Amino acid sequence: MKQSYLLKFCTIAFMFMLPLGMMAQTIKGKVTDSSGAGLPYMNVIEKGTSNGSTTDDNGEFSINVKSLPTTLVVSSMGFATKSIKVIQPSYLTIVVNEDNALDEIIVTGSRTAPRSNVDSPLPIDVVGIKELMSTGQTTFDKALQFRIPSFNTVQTPVNDATSLLDPYEIRNMGPSRTLVLINGKRKNVSALLYTQDSPGRGETGTDISAIPVDAIKSIQVLRDGASAQYGSDAIAGVINIILKDDVNRGSATLRSGVTSEGDGEMFGISINNGSSIGDDKGFINYTVDFSKVGLANRPGTVSAKGEAFSGTGFDAPLADVQEFLSRRPDAGNINGSPETVATKFLINGAYDLSEESTLYFNAAYVFKKVNSYANYRTPYWKIATGDSAYLQDLFPSDERGGFDGYVPTFEGVLNDYNATLGIKRKVNDWNVDSSITFGGNEQTYKVNNSHNSSEGYQALSPTSFDPGGTSFKHLVGNLDVSRLLSDKVSIGMGAEFRNENFEIIAGKASSYEGGGSDSFSGNDPVNSGIFNRYNLGGYFSLDYDVSDAFLLSGTVRGENYSDFGNTFVYKFSSRYKLSDNYTMRGSVSSGFRAPSLHQIYTEKSQYSFADGGGIDVVGLVNNVSPKARELGIPKLTPEKSTNITFGFGGKVTNNINFTVDYYKIDVEDRVIYTNQIGKNQFFINGFDTTTSGIDFVSSFSNIQLGEGKLDLNLSGNYTIANKRTEDVPTIAVTEDDGSVNTYPVLDRSNLALMFTSRPKTKWILGANYEINKWGLALNNTYFGKTTFRQKFMNDGLRTEFTPKIVTDLAINFQASDKLSIALNVNNLLNVLPEWAFKADTAAGQAIIDDTSVISIANGGSGLTQLENESNAITFNGRYSQMTYDGSHFSQLGTMFNLSLNYQF
Repeated sequence: MKQSYLLKFCTIAFMFMLPLGMMAQTIKGKVTDSSGAGLPYMNVIEKGTSNGSTTDDNGEFSINVKSLPTTLVVSSMGFATKSIKVIQPSYLTIVVNEDNALDEIIVTGSRTAPRSNVDSPLPIDVVGIKELMSTGQTTFDKALQFRIPSFNTVQTPVNDATSLLDPYEIRNMGPSRTLVLINGKRKNVSALLYTQDSPGRGETGTDISAIPVDAIKSIQVLRDGASAQYGSDAIAGVINIILKDDVNRGSATLRSGVTSEGDGEMFGISINNGSSIGDDKGFINYTVDFSKVGLANRPGTVSAKGEAFSGTGFDAPLADVQEFLSRRPDAGNINGSPETVATKFLINGAYDLSEESTLYFNAAYVFKKVNSYANYRTPYWKIATGDSAYLQDLFPSDERGGFDGYVPTFEGVLNDYNATLGIKRKVNDWNVDSSITFGGNEQTYKVNNSHNSSEGYQALSPTSFDPGGTSFKHLVGNLDVSRLLSDKVSIGMGAEFRNENFEIIAGKASSYEGGGSDSFSGNDPVNSGIFNRYNLGGYFSLDYDVSDAFLLSGTVRGENYSDFGNTFVYKFSSRYKLSDNYTMRGSVSSGFRAPSLHQIYTEKSQYSFADGGGIDVVGLVNNVSPKARELGIPKLTPEKSTNITFGFGGKVTNNINFTVDYYKIDVEDRVIYTNQIGKNQFFINGFDTTTSGIDFVSSFSNIQLGEGKLDLNLSGNYTIANKRTEDVPTIAVTEDDGSVNTYPVLDRSNLALMFTSRPKTKWILGANYEINKWGLALNNTYFGKTTFRQKFMNDGLRTEFTPKIVTDLAINFQASDKLSIALNVNNLLNVLPEWAFKADTAAGQAIIDDTSVISIANGGSGLTQLENESNAITFNGRYSQMTYDGSHFSQLGTMFNLSLNYQF
């Protein structure tokens, strides 16, 4: 049966690639503004098809069409879309007027003909490279954080492998439910499974920070479910990265930066270049990017009484603790932003094989190395040291009789790669796109300055360990066919075959035997291996323009998974133009997400910091193991979702536009990573959830101000609800002593991570002013309230991060026709995260109000109840600024970035 499915797929793909077309005709011309100046990078598309071209530096273009007459659609961000009917070959001069970004051509979210943003029935954000660069952020994910209100990412202070890839999400739905495309083709996910206590816990996502910003032409963010169009993982939305296709031009960019504290030094160099090939029949555009970021350390001042107190610390003699902290007030901790080195390469290209067919390709490779630190093992840290004399031989010191503690280091190496090869053909009146995509992500780790305290090692233990790692690969074949049946009806259909491969790479024996290497234990070969699955899917789409104002669109999709069986999903959307300037739109869809191979097969023991509770050794039991059956854990099933959106948008004037969209996402059988139940953790289909909110986007462009022009934009996201819709399941466990205890699958801490750890609301207000050779951008990002309920904190308390406004300033100077200089000051006003205790109950309020000190003589800490609670969630002050869960903007303060760009 498997071979039959594959044979049918390959046969269909081969048939559609046969050369059945007719000879095309070439249309040439020039696109200008009202003054007659040529406009570069304008999109010129044959209406109703994906056949298109882009104007060169002089505004000139050439496009092959199958037959005449036909209609060309000219568009670009900032200009009104214009349609030109062409009856016979001639040199065209097309004049377009300045307008706004609503008319950008959209290729995301539709499997039929591309539409402008005004005509699309779906909420889509379009962000150009200029807007991304103006953020001054050094990576793509951080740039999106300060451009798209519904997009959130966070850098956690110390979380081992999580330092390689910061978790991100759209609409509070987790990284697993956002699909990432490159030029419309699926990008591979990361090999990393987030298992630490941070947002995104229990999930995996694509490493979008691996994409060099200089290689991006624009991005299109679909804020709507798209499982029917693209398959699994698109419950929350889609990020489509459109690569640069410039020819005969290039640029070199030199970047440097430093924080206001003088650390976190950044240096980078990037080269982007493009050229035509084969007598202008094709192009190649490539980007090479190198960057190095130094360590930025933001430790807190550690409480001696908290360290000595058995309730929040190590039950150590206070005098010993005070002596150590007198020399190391931060207890030797190093937390903040790790040292990172990254090298990135990306190539994009296309070549006209004939009048009717175009070969296209892109490929990327990323190498990233991150060095971070575990918590410092102080000499009084009995849990880690075991008070063993051999440690002074492994970690000698001139202090305290030869031993003063040690700090394990974590070194992660990431290799990420992807490549796509495809052919677009015009077969009679059909647009046929067939492609194959290969991608992968591998992460391997090394732990240094550590030891294995188990018997058989101890004094003989090495201090460097190879704990193994993880790897993910996929192979995707796509066949997409579309046709404009008439001026009113267009259809699309296609098929996808995907093979996925996940590997748990075994570590060396010393890293996993006994308790394994301190701070990060290795993968036992028993828990390692290679795991595989495949799926085959197909879809059918229909767009019907009932009238010039009324559009109906629908897509249905079926998929078969080798491990989960069949699924069927749909999407219906509509748009109605109330007038030339105002539009209503809406959609309803079903979706699905197959549990990742990471969630099904990962099994290991992991050292994990527990707020105020030292180090936990937790066993993650995989979903298909006999142990899972023994514990009564059912096999995972796919998540199912229902998405509803409706919105309203309009052009108040040619310069003022807005959209407002309501969304509601219901997820059934959401896959969760449980807290510790007895001695184990695992993945289960936990409960149903609902998420709803409102997105608002507006702009006021081309405002004449003196001799320059001013653009204003305001966008925001408000979360109405993000919660579970049924009780948290419980599991009964028989303990070692024969007693039976019942545990909830998620405690209050992990429920808060899932539902309230992202801003309740987020708004971005930006102003861009250009005058002569100068450009000025001022962006203000408002991060709303976030709420946590950390482990070991009193059930009557919660913590709330105070809403903050982060201001970014960008100044650009065009020194010459080729050289520009940019200064970016991120977090201009040095705004830092702040949090406070809030009461959920009367008992919690009593703790906040109680100023009495708990006497040390009576077995207390010598601190107030509230100070004890603070120590419990900040590890006695080590993470006083962020707590251990993290915040939503940098804890590093002000960052200065300077860049030089030279065009050639």
